[in-house]
Amino acid sequence: MCGIIARIGQGEAAETLLSGLENLEYRGYDSAGIAVQNGSGVKVHKTSGEVADLKSSLDAHPHGNMGIGHTRWSTHGPPTDENAHPHTDTAGDVAVVHNGVIDNYDELRAELGEKGHEFESDTDTEVIPHLIDEYLKTADDTEEAVRRAVDTLEGSYAIAAIVDGEERVYAARKGSPLVLGLDEAEWYLASDVPAFLDHTDEVIYLEDGDLVVLEPDSYRITDLEGIPVERSVDTVDWDPEDAGKGEYDHYMLKEIHTQPTALSNTIEGRVENGDVAFEALSPGTFEAVETVQFVACGTSYHAAMYGGQLLRAADVRTEVLRASEYESMSGPVDEETLVVAVTQSGETADTLDALRIGADRGARTLAVTNVVGSTAAREADDAVYIRAGPEVGVAATKTYSSQAVTLALLTQRIAGDVPDATPVEDRSAMLETLADLPQHVETVLETSEAETLARETLDSESYFFIGNGLGHSVALEGALKFKEITYEHAEGFASGQLKHGPLALVTEASPVIAVSTGDDDDKTKTNAIEAQSRGAPIVAVGPDDNSLVDVADVHLSIPETHPVWAGLLANVQLQLLSYHAANLLDRPIDKPRNLAKSVTVE
Repeated sequence: MCGIIARIGQGEAAETLLSGLENLEYRGYDSAGIAVQNGSGVKVHKTSGEVADLKSSLDAHPHGNMGIGHTRWSTHGPPTDENAHPHTDTAGDVAVVHNGVIDNYDELRAELGEKGHEFESDTDTEVIPHLIDEYLKTADDTEEAVRRAVDTLEGSYAIAAIVDGEERVYAARKGSPLVLGLDEAEWYLASDVPAFLDHTDEVIYLEDGDLVVLEPDSYRITDLEGIPVERSVDTVDWDPEDAGKGEYDHYMLKEIHTQPTALSNTIEGRVENGDVAFEALSPGTFEAVETVQFVACGTSYHAAMYGGQLLRAADVRTEVLRASEYESMSGPVDEETLVVAVTQSGETADTLDALRIGADRGARTLAVTNVVGSTAAREADDAVYIRAGPEVGVAATKTYSSQAVTLALLTQRIAGDVPDATPVEDRSAMLETLADLPQHVETVLETSEAETLARETLDSESYFFIGNGLGHSVALEGALKFKEITYEHAEGFASGQLKHGPLALVTEASPVIAVSTGDDDDKTKTNAIEAQSRGAPIVAVGPDDNSLVDVADVHLSIPETHPVWAGLLANVQLQLLSYHAANLLDRPIDKPRNLAKSVTVE
């Protein structure tokens, strides 16, 4: 949720901290701050608002070769100057930034208050520097004090701390992501790789229970008992330019337009000799599987629905469950169950909980994620990567497309192993046309009339998205994207559900956007006609030769392709519709209110 960064090494730290926070704003933008250690005290600068507000509030960059920074997504307390991070102890000698939720902060705050500690914010984070300060009174050194403080906390956290008079950064993680970046002249800590990708691509993904001490020329990783642990160094294959906007006005627009490249990377090497191949999955991996459970949240849930639809069509018993409801809704789970966790970041708290519950009940687990070394990838029995590259816009676009394609291929791989399963009847044609998908997306981007439609429907009261079969999850994703960035009322439905209640809301001021895939579209057409008879304008999104086009008022066209891929092309049109509507309404497209990209707290 929040973004944290730390840096120590040669030269000045402030500029690196500020640029790192700008690269992390997709994780939160309610407030921002930095703390720099320069040998004459810990200097804290923070403010409510965005990183740009923080930069403009600085008369000059504070001097010092080490520091920590934070961009906040509020959980405890409103976005005020006082609640902005970093937080300090009463004397201002210990500064801390934190991502996560401290469950026992009320109890700790009361205990510390009785010992004379004074608090200035509403946040749970503020107890941490006070705990470190309290333990410094009896600990042998600061590292022990930090370790004891961390051991006192209940909940989730990624923490970075600096202490007056010490040329060290202390950090720890439990349940929230933290990655260490290694460069020749400096070390970095951050919630996510884009924070320091301009400086290094050598990283260590820290694990729960790790405590890190950074000095200008060294780093140490131990567990909470002080025992050294070894963590492998990985090389991130993302280009630093991938994390910038380039020539585009918004990250979202750039990421929509880079989908052809992302999809090419997703597909590469995964269709060989007319069959599906995943390097990490050996033949027979899924032959003991009887039930597949997809668990995910938000956009990833819609991608999971896409995969679930295809797996059911292959006669494999399949459930698609919202990760937050998995514990109570999953039904029987045993060693013949495969739990597939779909999470772009690999750090989504609810999805990780579902993954762990499934594993505890005996299920085999598989993570479908974008981030090598993420918690989901490490904890699952197997991991498949979507290869979409970094995505900065809060509203997911290219990662949805890459997730859906990866899951479509994975379903065929699973169906090939599971006894009595029946892969897609025209599987060869499906796999053959997949090679054209990146170019077909390019065609949509070049020819789309979504901006014109956005302008014509801008004064609508509500927007309804409908679809059947594979089009259903696309309709849900289209509605989610629209409401996320336009702040207009939008809802998605299975086509047949429109007449069971939602039709009461349909008026001449509520366009119905109907997704067609060229397969199983009869219900969509029937319900679109019924809405049209109540005065609603109908927008058909699909191939030209679909019967829905004949009754629609407007048509957003997609190239002819296999029905399995048609929904993903329709989704690109819906992404563009949402983007252009939000742009016309002058919304903050990359930073929609109240939302953060990676939800790492429950």
